[in-house]
Amino acid sequence: MYYLQDGCLMPASIDILIDDCRWKADQLTALCDRAFGAVFADQGINGKGYEISVMACDDGRIAQLNGDFRSKPTATNVLSWPAYELFPSVPGEPPALLTAVTSNSMNIELGDIAISFDSCQREARAVQIAFDDHVVHLLIHSCLHLLGYGHENDADAARMESLETRLLETLGIADPY
Repeated sequence: MYYLQDGCLMPASIDILIDDCRWKADQLTALCDRAFGAVFADQGINGKGYEISVMACDDGRIAQLNGDFRSKPTATNVLSWPAYELFPSVPGEPPALLTAVTSNSMNIELGDIAISFDSCQREARAVQIAFDDHVVHLLIHSCLHLLGYGHENDADAARMESLETRLLETLGIADPY
């Protein structure tokens, strides 16, 4: 994935680990490019080598991770681990600018994401939406977490939901809320 800045193509790296063979590397790479590209373009993030690691797993593995890191040993659709604490100090305000913590770095690791095939498939079927569209939504959601967006309170949740809906619309994906 590349972003154009000042006439130069700058890379963004997505490191994908396939932990469940139902995920197809090419398909997931394309979905990550689409989701992260939309977020980066919207947030004005370009010009550096940003890195995101994505583990594509099943409900068993994500339940283990959820238990290990959140003390909730149950399956969930997606988890994210931001490399930086950019969360706003005032609810509803935008997160800190990524450039404030990464101004001199060439390669900037934004964080890690784990996504479960089982949960994605089950949820997409339940609301009758395309699997790929649901995965793109969850990848956008997770990428926003890596950039400091959250939903721990009503104001932050409303801000994040509105942003997700707008980004999905730019990709031709219906409002999931």
